[in-house]
Amino acid sequence: MGRLYQTIGLIGKPNHEGASSTITTLYEFLTQEGYEVIVERSVAKSLAFDNINIQSLTDIGELAELAIVVGGDGYMLGAARVLSGYHIGVIGVNRGNLGFLTDLPPQDVIPPLEAILRGESRSEQRFIIEAEVYRHGKLKSSNAAVNEAVLHAGKVANMIEFEVYIDNSFMFSQRSDGLIVSTPTGSTAYSMSAGGPILTPTLNALSLVPMFPHTLTSRPIVVDGDSEIKLVLANENYENLQVSCDGHVILAVMPGDQVIIKKSPYTLRLIHPLDHNYFNVLRTKLSWGNKLY
Repeated sequence: MGRLYQTIGLIGKPNHEGASSTITTLYEFLTQEGYEVIVERSVAKSLAFDNINIQSLTDIGELAELAIVVGGDGYMLGAARVLSGYHIGVIGVNRGNLGFLTDLPPQDVIPPLEAILRGESRSEQRFIIEAEVYRHGKLKSSNAAVNEAVLHAGKVANMIEFEVYIDNSFMFSQRSDGLIVSTPTGSTAYSMSAGGPILTPTLNALSLVPMFPHTLTSRPIVVDGDSEIKLVLANENYENLQVSCDGHVILAVMPGDQVIIKKSPYTLRLIHPLDHNYFNVLRTKLSWGNKLY
């Protein structure tokens, strides 16, 4: 019987002792099992092995069938934005805090990984979004987001004014600190902290969560995931406006600009152990109550 995966990429948070230790364990196991292993360039220097196949993150996306990302959700997001452009499965090993996207425990990573490599796993497609900034009708900048795209001022507690359109239909105008447009994957991240709804990962939906709106009637709203969301910035705004993608990539926005947020043609393929259960993850990470009976 042939193997499901021939080439496996190892990606980890650079200069992190725990991540380096886990990647060392994974590298030893995978090479002993005869897999072709590629190590991402930024973390390879922490490994004490000879003849390591060192490649960039994009090279791993092109050459490997499976990527193992060691780190917290934040590091996973950065890798996922790149890897979503390739036909590659992604597994997360949690070396962070909450770990909504990183399933495998670092202290006992080999047994569940062995099961996944045998095909005892489940695959899940997560859609991502694109944020595009237009100025005078011309595209100025764009980037992808796995969790959310956030329109906000460059300074804390600085109110901005904008209009929101859904599929070119006017929805509302608002004065607030900004707006969070979240995917189901991101609904347990920044959006949840701002009072947004939790969306199960398979929903084809986007949530719009106002940030401290200057009105008592503005509430989060969930729209169809295939909707095109357009934000039109008022000319009266200050110039230091931004769109943040997953809190990592910053797109500069000027008064009068238009921001288009829509579903990307690419998806992220997450690989989970067979016993993975989304509601169990929520119960564990959010300290929800267990069954009464």
